[in-house]
Amino acid sequence: MENLKAQKLLNKIQKDLMRNGIITNTIVEELKDLRALVVEEQIPLLAKALRLTYEHIAENDDFLIAIPDDDPITETDEEAEEDVEETEVVNDSEEITGKESLEYLLSLMADHSNKLNEMELREYVKALKEEAGEDY
Repeated sequence: MENLKAQKLLNKIQKDLMRNGIITNTIVEELKDLRALVVEEQIPLLAKALRLTYEHIAENDDFLIAIPDDDPITETDEEAEEDVEETEVVNDSEEITGKESLEYLLSLMADHSNKLNEMELREYVKALKEEAGEDY
């Protein structure tokens, strides 16, 4: 995002989320305002991600989308099975909340031109569309 006003609003949303958690009315309105700025900058991926995010939060009063997997793609089946077993143990001890996933999504938006961030933003868009029942 080149727009300084958009950057400041994104920073404010991130700080408010860290301090207060997901306050539906406030965050939905701020995400709508941010989307308008992103549309002006003509960044379609962010515009779509923001729209789907605020619609999801408004409907669910929370952010129910998990952080996308970041498993390497070139694993053998045996390595993948070991990773699944290790992941299950980790997931039992530390559960990722909607707030943490939303914080991560917003951090991806802050540096959306990074190719890895763009890929993960697309994963969030896909998950949000699936949750909403939209075709992707």
